[in-house]
Amino acid sequence: MMTYIGSFPFLEDAPAILGLHEMIMVVTILTERYRRVLAGGSVDRRKLLFKSLAVYDRKLSNIHGEQSGSDTAKLVPHRSAKDNSSGQEAFEELQHGFAVDQPGDDEASGPDHDDDGDDDLVLAAFNSLDSISAFRHGSRPPVEDAVIPADSWRRLLMLLLLTAPLGEQESLSSYSQQLSGDTLQTLRLTANSVLAAFMTMGHSPGVRFSRFNTIIPASMPFLFNGLNALFEHFLFSKNLDFTKHKNDQLGPKLVQPLLNESGSIMNPILLSQISFFIPGSSIFRKVRLLYSGDEDGFSMGSFETKVFNWRAPTIFLVSGTRISDQEIQTGTKPSSAFLASLPSMRFPCGSNHKDETLIFGVYLTQPWKHTYRECFGNEDTLLFQLSPIHDVFRPSTLSRDYAWFAKPSTAYSFGGISFGCPPPKQTQASRRAGTIPLGPISLALDDSFEFGCFTHQFTSGGGAFRASVARRFDFQEWFEITNVEVWGCGGDEEAKIQAERWAWEAREAEARRRVNLGKGDIEADRVLLEMAGLLGGHRSGGSMG
Repeated sequence: MMTYIGSFPFLEDAPAILGLHEMIMVVTILTERYRRVLAGGSVDRRKLLFKSLAVYDRKLSNIHGEQSGSDTAKLVPHRSAKDNSSGQEAFEELQHGFAVDQPGDDEASGPDHDDDGDDDLVLAAFNSLDSISAFRHGSRPPVEDAVIPADSWRRLLMLLLLTAPLGEQESLSSYSQQLSGDTLQTLRLTANSVLAAFMTMGHSPGVRFSRFNTIIPASMPFLFNGLNALFEHFLFSKNLDFTKHKNDQLGPKLVQPLLNESGSIMNPILLSQISFFIPGSSIFRKVRLLYSGDEDGFSMGSFETKVFNWRAPTIFLVSGTRISDQEIQTGTKPSSAFLASLPSMRFPCGSNHKDETLIFGVYLTQPWKHTYRECFGNEDTLLFQLSPIHDVFRPSTLSRDYAWFAKPSTAYSFGGISFGCPPPKQTQASRRAGTIPLGPISLALDDSFEFGCFTHQFTSGGGAFRASVARRFDFQEWFEITNVEVWGCGGDEEAKIQAERWAWEAREAEARRRVNLGKGDIEADRVLLEMAGLLGGHRSGGSMG
């Protein structure tokens, strides 16, 4: 990777020997100090990173060319569960390696395979160097025929997850505890979930540029931010610390933990995964657990007590296990009532792994509140999936049904928490609706926090959230909830504001309950009760005359 980037702008000479000039080029590009060199900015940088990681496979390029020339590759709106593979088995079953490692004639590609894709990437650099005449066309294969090996990409993803919270001049060794035991296994599983988003349907041995260039801007725009702090170590001496004062005593610097407490769902590795699409400066060392179903109970009342009045963004997480097809068909399990309340139109699962853990989440910038007629949320709301596939569903302006919270009552047809679904309608108890209206891209939980449903109707065009760019087909996930968590983004100041609002509401509720009774003024209490018709001859209430 570094030997290729170090050869910039003479990419046809890669790999380069890493000397001083080459390392300057590597640090310049990987720390995003390239604005006068790369005219396309992050787009050109992303292409350069792909080419530095990719290899050219002759066999795969021939197959890819045949498939591109045929007219049979069309979008199928409905797929079976077998076809909806997450791609994780693709890199696990690959045994034959790459054809680039086999002997062959490099000149066989001929001049017809000139890499015109390098032109846009390099021309700006030569213009800035006043050396446009030095530019020459090479004989490298086109970028569309290159792939990043799945194993290599997974190892880099593990590094990016590890370096995501790395601060300026912060030592990477402070996160070494994540490379042992169960934490290392969690790191591998999280990297597999991110890798699955890049794998195409079928048994693809690697990541192609079209997939690479589509997934990263939509689902993980901050994927490479961890490289900035990592390579900034080459710019400054490790003994140079701008945070120290002249009279400070030297000693070991304590590193603040990323999470003050870990939850059943949230952990430091999962927080790093979330930082791929939410800026790390907003969440690292700035989130606190507001509600956990394991500790506070799976009820909407407990949820309201812990989460409401938090005046800062929140991260909602729900985990569960997929309801089996046998349980759906028999209809005798506890989930049968919930499944019966869903619309009759159903889609296959989003992946073919039956025993995997599903993790969905929502990022809300507005405070939680009860839903009466309109949903809450805004254009900054994000719906996402973290496991077994990393996917992000951006907000849309087609609908503003971002989120609603409603307790079950006679006034509403149903209760629960939903994202991307129409708000509950007020109805009479005798005319309660039995079907939950699901949005095209939506997540719905019942009022007891026992079961949930995620719907992705790609052919509908989207609703409050846009369809996935990684899975361009219809799918649905029915799952039994194992835990629900809400994390508040903020510090002690936000917690203080929440406590003050709860104290004020408690005082107001107590004042309404007492209604001036029990203060020792017996005559005033008697007059008030007579006005209410509870004492004397004025039991109908109203006038005292």
